[in-house]
Amino acid sequence: MTTNNKALICLWYEKDAEAAARFYAGIFPDTSVGKVHNSPADNPSAKEGEPLTVEFTVLGIPCLGLNGGPHFKQSEAFSFQVITEDQEETDRYWNAIVGNGGQESMCGWCKDRWGVSWQITPRFLAEAMNQGDSGRAKRIFEAMMKMKKIDIAALEAAADAVPAEA
Repeated sequence: MTTNNKALICLWYEKDAEAAARFYAGIFPDTSVGKVHNSPADNPSAKEGEPLTVEFTVLGIPCLGLNGGPHFKQSEAFSFQVITEDQEETDRYWNAIVGNGGQESMCGWCKDRWGVSWQITPRFLAEAMNQGDSGRAKRIFEAMMKMKKIDIAALEAAADAVPAEA
């Protein structure tokens, strides 16, 4: 994979890059695990012959997982945003990530057990935030700010709510 791509995302894992890649491949479409490259020599993060990098794709995005050791941690400064089509798909991805040792955050964000951040974002939310009706967008945004996992029905109800008279 890496020889055919000019750019790919390199994700630093403490030691389980292959396990993470296989987990992603088990839940997301257009996601696969490629070659696992073993370390050619001892280094601070792997012994000779242990997995050092793994090539994989997430939703068609080429990635390289590096078993780099405990020196650097994931942060919310990087996240995968996954656009979902309905509540069932939103629930499936969210529950898979959180249910496998991950953790919930706010506004559709969660982290997997390796610390990688994910935004599980229904298309309705993404499109509503880009529409011209600022009152409607504000109501949707305010509803979203109170959520962990996104509830599309609640967002739709907020969108359709009649604003109170001032």
